[in-house]
Amino acid sequence: MPPSKRRKLAPDEDREHDSDHDNEQRDDGPSRDSSPDSTTLEGSDDAPPKTFKDLGIVENLCDACESLGYKTPTPIQEKSIPLALQNRDIIGLAETGSGKTAAFVLPILQALLEEKKPSPFFGLIMAPTRELAAQIGQAVDALGSTISVRSTVIVGGLDIVPQQIALGKRPHIIIATPGRLLDHLEKTKGFKLSSLRYFVIDEADRLLDMDFGPILDKLLKFLPRERRTFLFSATMSSKVESLQRASLRDPIRVSVSARYQTVATLQQNYLFIPFMYKDMYLVYLVNEFAGRSTIIFTRTVYETQRIAILLRSLGFGAIPLHGQLSQSARLGALSKFKSKSKDILVATDVAARGLDIPKVDLVINYDIASDSKSYIHRVGRTARAGRSGQALSIITQYDLELYQRIEAAMGKKLEEYETDREEVMVFRERVEEAQRHSRNEMKKLMDDRGNRGSVLKGRRPAKGAGPGKRRHDGMDAEEG
Repeated sequence: MPPSKRRKLAPDEDREHDSDHDNEQRDDGPSRDSSPDSTTLEGSDDAPPKTFKDLGIVENLCDACESLGYKTPTPIQEKSIPLALQNRDIIGLAETGSGKTAAFVLPILQALLEEKKPSPFFGLIMAPTRELAAQIGQAVDALGSTISVRSTVIVGGLDIVPQQIALGKRPHIIIATPGRLLDHLEKTKGFKLSSLRYFVIDEADRLLDMDFGPILDKLLKFLPRERRTFLFSATMSSKVESLQRASLRDPIRVSVSARYQTVATLQQNYLFIPFMYKDMYLVYLVNEFAGRSTIIFTRTVYETQRIAILLRSLGFGAIPLHGQLSQSARLGALSKFKSKSKDILVATDVAARGLDIPKVDLVINYDIASDSKSYIHRVGRTARAGRSGQALSIITQYDLELYQRIEAAMGKKLEEYETDREEVMVFRERVEEAQRHSRNEMKKLMDDRGNRGSVLKGRRPAKGAGPGKRRHDGMDAEEG
């Protein structure tokens, strides 16, 4: 790139803030003006812009977009970026995979570039999970590569000391999960957000579903009143409405999401089978689609681990991903799946939203999703960016009512996936042997780790509860 195009950020100067000024900048409650009549932009009949330059993005950042293969803006980027460049607070409603990250990162980087002496802690991006935070951090570094932006990712599950050192270097942008950020604000000496100019809440509905509401309330008290706030969410629930009133000022709502809608390139089918044959049909499907990049969704941590062991014992390259793995194990699982060294990811809903897994051929719902919104997010892992994909849901006698509600919410009836029972039963002996092996392995895991607080201990269905009444795995929330 020619030197004339590569403008870098000037070194920041340490800015002193006395305690009185810091107190003046803190928001002591939901006092921000949030107009109930905030503007909503649903779309326009005008021809969409052809390039990011048409949206007002400067040349340096356009070059970064081009190097990353971002050829034309997505709908959420088209609608939100020009408004963000006009210094408006924004509520962006868009489904996962719609390009939300660039929609809020580019305006922050452009504002940072326009500063003569860029301040530290210029932007804060809040994410519900560690994986999503790490992914956003990569996007910030990639999009900001031409302007030498400094960023750091602050999440739970990792040593806090290196994070304190990283914050001591006064990065321009922080990407964080709520719990760990609050820990730093309360305990890390000298760390303040009084100079913050941009605050982003990504996947707001999921943050609130994971009961981060009280933590967010505390965090808002550490942020200055004079800031721009971008709130992005797949849905607009009553909880998100409350968060909007507490954190945004006269926002413009930009909506490009279509509730309960799946893309046309996604082929969806179901299999209606007896509960006792679930494992057998799963193995049959995995064998039918051998070599394809596949995500298998389960309802609990226990089943995620068990299914991964079962498939591995049958020679399939399966790896588990759930919220109770260590951070290094979770990132390792994602890395192996993305690099295709493992072609099957067995996961709880921790993998249903936000993660950037470019190419997934098949999604199998081993356990049906708990509601239509979760179903949409799960199957949305495949058929992304115009590619085709397939989703198969295993439905038993215990799932029928829930599955019918999902169909009703989507407004469509799915076709049954045709199978040959005799071909399925060929796997019976091998699957039963693999089931015994996986049960023994799970018992060892629970016995070995149970005394140290194993997350798998007690993950079986409660006694007396039917297979269709197993409780949702509530242990998948991030600890921040």
